[in-house]
Amino acid sequence: MVRSILFVILMAHLCIGPAWGQVVRNEKYGQEDKFRQLEESLPTPNTYRNASGEPGPAYWQQRADYVIDVQLDDQKQHVTGRETVTYHNHSPHALRYLWLQVDANLFSPDSDANKLQTFKPDSRLSLEAFRKLQAKQAFDGGAEITKVVDESGSPLPYTLVKTMMRIDLPQAIAPGEQFKFSIDWNYQVNDSDIVKGRTGCEYFEKDKNYIYEIAQWFPRLVAYTDANGWQHKQYLGTGEFTLELGDYLVRITVPKDHIVAATGVLQNAGEVLSEEQKGRLERARTAKRPVFVVTPDEALANQKEQAEGEQTWVFHAQNVRDFAWASSRKFIWDAQGHAVEGNSVMAMSFYPNEAEPLWSQYSTHSIIHTLNVYSRYTFGYPYPTAISVNGPVYGMEYPMICFNGPRPDEDGTYSERTKYGLISVVIHEVGHNYFPMIVNSDERQWTWMDEGLNTFLQYLAEQEWEDEYPSQRGEPSAITGYMRSSQQVPIMTNSESVLNLGANAYGKPATALNILRESILGRELFDFAFKEYARRWKFKRPMPADFFRTMEDASGVDLDWFWRGWFYTTDHCDIAIDSVSWKVPDEGDPDAISDRKRQEKADRTPTLSDVRNQELAKRIDEFPELKDFYNNDDPFEVTPESRKAYARMLEKLTEEERELLANQQNFYTITFKNLGGLVMPMTLRVLYEDESEEILRLPAEIWRRNNQTASTSVLSDKVVKSFELDPYRESADTNRDNNYFPPRFEPSRFQLYKNDKPRSADNPMKSAARKAEAERKRKESEAKKAAEKEQAESEKDATEKDAAEKAAPAADSKKPAATDNPNAADAAKEEVAGETKNSQPEATTDSTDGAASESEAQPAEPAAEVRPTANADDA
Repeated sequence: MVRSILFVILMAHLCIGPAWGQVVRNEKYGQEDKFRQLEESLPTPNTYRNASGEPGPAYWQQRADYVIDVQLDDQKQHVTGRETVTYHNHSPHALRYLWLQVDANLFSPDSDANKLQTFKPDSRLSLEAFRKLQAKQAFDGGAEITKVVDESGSPLPYTLVKTMMRIDLPQAIAPGEQFKFSIDWNYQVNDSDIVKGRTGCEYFEKDKNYIYEIAQWFPRLVAYTDANGWQHKQYLGTGEFTLELGDYLVRITVPKDHIVAATGVLQNAGEVLSEEQKGRLERARTAKRPVFVVTPDEALANQKEQAEGEQTWVFHAQNVRDFAWASSRKFIWDAQGHAVEGNSVMAMSFYPNEAEPLWSQYSTHSIIHTLNVYSRYTFGYPYPTAISVNGPVYGMEYPMICFNGPRPDEDGTYSERTKYGLISVVIHEVGHNYFPMIVNSDERQWTWMDEGLNTFLQYLAEQEWEDEYPSQRGEPSAITGYMRSSQQVPIMTNSESVLNLGANAYGKPATALNILRESILGRELFDFAFKEYARRWKFKRPMPADFFRTMEDASGVDLDWFWRGWFYTTDHCDIAIDSVSWKVPDEGDPDAISDRKRQEKADRTPTLSDVRNQELAKRIDEFPELKDFYNNDDPFEVTPESRKAYARMLEKLTEEERELLANQQNFYTITFKNLGGLVMPMTLRVLYEDESEEILRLPAEIWRRNNQTASTSVLSDKVVKSFELDPYRESADTNRDNNYFPPRFEPSRFQLYKNDKPRSADNPMKSAARKAEAERKRKESEAKKAAEKEQAESEKDATEKDAAEKAAPAADSKKPAATDNPNAADAAKEEVAGETKNSQPEATTDSTDGAASESEAQPAEPAAEVRPTANADDA
């Protein structure tokens, strides 16, 4: 008994300490092993998932097919549905019950998500904010389950566990068998202005209409996997979802004047679209530019008159893991067909007039650009549609459809941030079709497996959009602030426990992969390995170990140190040049040595005491007899014996050895300190005195025996002027001040300001429009004044003419006519009229110039050829 207790105490002691991936800390050396292999941390390979990161010969996954009928109540913002599910058990296990996600229960007043929220009002709170807070607390958007029956209509017992539901089966589903059942349900759609979410509706006060973006809206089968069994982690809002692939037939009943966008392909266009709209949709398949299927004018007319009655839109989708849709009478609809590696895809965008002119210019182009770039790095896009919808959800992805929020200001102008925000969010959300919709990773457990990989590809796609695209994530220098912060956890943290989700699950893994591609593997090796991972796990369910193992297997490079440092720790990169030593070989010539030492002494700056002591009286000057041999001896004088010894040594050397002895190359030893803990390869720029430079790349293995300090050597005929570590800012080094030798500091900037009341800034487009409007009004005013002046002069001339004509009869009676030309008076009249006529075009010209200036100064409308059109010839 005593031995057992001692053993338990010993094991507990050994397991306490830093989580270094080692059971026992190395007390002798005092360092963790940064290059320790991950095999003891990763799951043991098996027949389902092999050691190379590939699906094994016995790999399996479940499948769920759905037939859904759903009705949208536009008056009450309510959804009512019935689904029939066919569940296929491909596992080797008999299943006695099924688990489903009921994500709508996130919006139940007593949900865990609501209970975990805190409200900390400041000293002031607006009435509007207080109203929304109360409305949010009162809102009940949880799902009401009204019926659960089997294929024969017999009730099935079920249990709701917060956002999960368990259905107990009358008998176990054996391996290879299937089970069909139906569920009736309904719920209230959340107003996104009050209750934010990945789904919801947006109300437009001006025209009394809604946009609905409906997602995570029906009970969905939970994933059952070889790695985790049932994945029934509760939905708290951050960890999104993990589902089974399947086929969907969905019938969506909405108001008759609504336009619907959804996962899959529209099956009944002839019933829900006009003949003209069907023709446009067909022409769009071969158009070279986006074509309006529903024009802006049609959308405006649609939203003004709310038609009576309903109609049903039918969609079919194959091999998808989810289904989402959007509906509104406000939608403009543009589309363009595009071939992706032989697959014909309809890229389509749905948006209200409030999104113009931004959306018709950029949304569909961004979809097509995403498909092109992502397919090149992974696999050809396999689905028939890719859709972007503008509505209340800023950015969320589902198979073949995504929701994106950026819009211009009410006057149609927009900031640079809004423009690139739209392009980036469309790239990101469309890109999610690849990760995790097709490479079907577990979002509820590992956010980084889809968000991190997708953000990395988003960065690559952004850089192919235009030069100097303002990417927010991907560049190593953009992550340094987060990397050195203390409020962080490792990337390998459950989605609901992550701190600073954007940096941890999006930015950091994207940056890590960019560094792996650019600085460690190189583009060719990385791209091959990454594409192999995507190919292996297309329409399958990978785990983190599968990604790590595949990248190593396909690249042929041991990367355990990289995964450990970047994904399993919060270490950061801060590598400093600690010291530099410079040595030159001593050739042995006594005369050269003597001259050099004499010169070194002459060049040496005297100390302060030496300078001041020169004025002191010296005793040896007062008593010269104190001087002896050493007072007059030259310590640098070369003796004949030294010269002879040197000559004898040279005689014994070969010609090659004499050349080596005469070599005066410079030997530099550079010592580095790892202050941040993250082992990384290093790039060293060597700048020589002749202004030439050399780049040295040192592998991460330089830290393999000592991860705190390392050194390297530089041998050169030229004298080094300076050393710079990480000159291309490729390692996310958090402190560049210690990257230089001799030391150099990089300044940071602060802003001076006058303490005035802040004024809201306009976007540049709006400022330009305001200036153009002011210029137009100025020119109109000048033209008006010129016209008024011209009119006054004309009226004055007419008055004088009338007076002259009245005075003419009296003058005629007193003296004869002064001319023999009977048409002179008429000529005079024509001359005056001509002057009056000629004055008007000048004013017209000024007015025309003013209009031209306004047109030039205002922000240019998108070129006609890049905007959607309803005309096939224009397309």
